[in-house]
Amino acid sequence: MRILLVEDEPKVASFIKKGLEEQSYEVEQAYDGNFGLKMAMQNEYDLIILDIILPHMNGLEVCQAIRKKKSQVPILMLTALGSTDDKIIGLDAGADDYLTKPFEFKELLARLRALTRRSGDNGGGEKLSIADLEMDLSSKTVTRGGKPINLTAREFALLHYLLRNRGRVVSRVDITENVWETSFDTGSNVIDVYINFLRKKIDKGFPGKLIHTLVGMGYVLKEDDA
Repeated sequence: MRILLVEDEPKVASFIKKGLEEQSYEVEQAYDGNFGLKMAMQNEYDLIILDIILPHMNGLEVCQAIRKKKSQVPILMLTALGSTDDKIIGLDAGADDYLTKPFEFKELLARLRALTRRSGDNGGGEKLSIADLEMDLSSKTVTRGGKPINLTAREFALLHYLLRNRGRVVSRVDITENVWETSFDTGSNVIDVYINFLRKKIDKGFPGKLIHTLVGMGYVLKEDDA
């Protein structure tokens, strides 16, 4: 497992690198945004850990630039800004998950395992579909009406879960346990934000909406007349 760590605080970077290497991860480091972006563009990584506050180019800008070229690589954002709004800004930039400083190393490991497990599951070449929406688990591609749709690793995992449960109402707790596979503040609106991300990509501009909200119950992926 090859990881890019972009973190400008030497003590934090050393702590993370040492801990990950003890878990048999291969870790490469960058201490500023510009160099981190260059490394991300020139090399292939299984996951990127990205601090927000960085010299020269902040983590949000780096994340947005990476997403223009590499939509599927999982990105875990580290932030000292703990409000829900701050986290959503990071997610909106294209991050798949966030971790607020300070954090326990075992929580970092849990987030990494969840992200890499989801991105590494090829489903044996299976294809999932509903209406004119199709997901190819082998090639990690999604199309609607034949048009390619670029999703982040977390968006892909969320859509995968909805497709697996198409026609069934899934609650926010269901999504937390099966897509995030770790605990976070279920009182926040992070899941709602991700649902909106998906809506913009797979419903906006297409005839017939597929993602539906049932107030007080959850979400369901179905055709309008289903």
